[in-house]
Amino acid sequence: MSFAFDGPVVLAGAGKMGGALLSGWLAGGLKPSDILIQEPNISGEAAALAAAHGLTVVSELPSLDRVPAAIVVAVKPQVLDAVFPPLARLAGVDTVIMSIAAGKSIASFERHLPSGAAVVRAMPNTPAAIGRGISGAVANANTSASQRAVCQSLLAAVGDVVWLDQEALIDAVTAVSGSGPAYVFALVEAMTSAGVDAGLDQETAQRLARATVSGAGELLARSKDDAATLRQNVTSPGGTTAAGLAVLMREGSGLKELVSETVLAAQKRGRELGS
Repeated sequence: MSFAFDGPVVLAGAGKMGGALLSGWLAGGLKPSDILIQEPNISGEAAALAAAHGLTVVSELPSLDRVPAAIVVAVKPQVLDAVFPPLARLAGVDTVIMSIAAGKSIASFERHLPSGAAVVRAMPNTPAAIGRGISGAVANANTSASQRAVCQSLLAAVGDVVWLDQEALIDAVTAVSGSGPAYVFALVEAMTSAGVDAGLDQETAQRLARATVSGAGELLARSKDDAATLRQNVTSPGGTTAAGLAVLMREGSGLKELVSETVLAAQKRGRELGS
């Protein structure tokens, strides 16, 4: 992975997601001397990384000798208005601001920046912590190809990246992939409970459910077939899987409708938070 940036990267917020990004950058070869972390309450994992690599961690940002190539805003949305104005003063004409603060629009950053500033809004998800994340990203009209490439490199360090044409679609990304890991974990919980109902003990049911979901996910990741084909490959006509799927895919009240309702509810809430 290439990090040929014309300036340092400032990371504001080194909690779970900020720490995951930091870990990916270091693993990908971004030099510790090119990273500055602003975080008054750094997480244990990020603190250990900072100590191991000799990274600079500050609670308040000093003036910098070099203009940042990127300022990555990974703070909680509720503190953004307090945290971002001092960050904005560090930006130069070539600095790109990349936010992963949920629910905060590009406009909410632009109002603190000079006209023409480059802003990218991104939404990674929690598998970024193991380098298997996926991020949706959208850039404002001022973002150049080289600035977008900077953000692509920073996000690709923790997984795949999908670029969007419209900022309004970020709420859909959040609802599908941002919140999606929680849906998968909820599925494991439900399968575990169902296994207990079927007569298994809790530990065995949980072990089976967890390994099944993680293994199926890995199979999906490695296979060239789509999910529908893989599902059909497991399903023998008139067999046990077909009997289960008849319930799960019941017309009008099955998994498809439930997941659609779930994603739309999450999307709606994302819009509310951004308003």
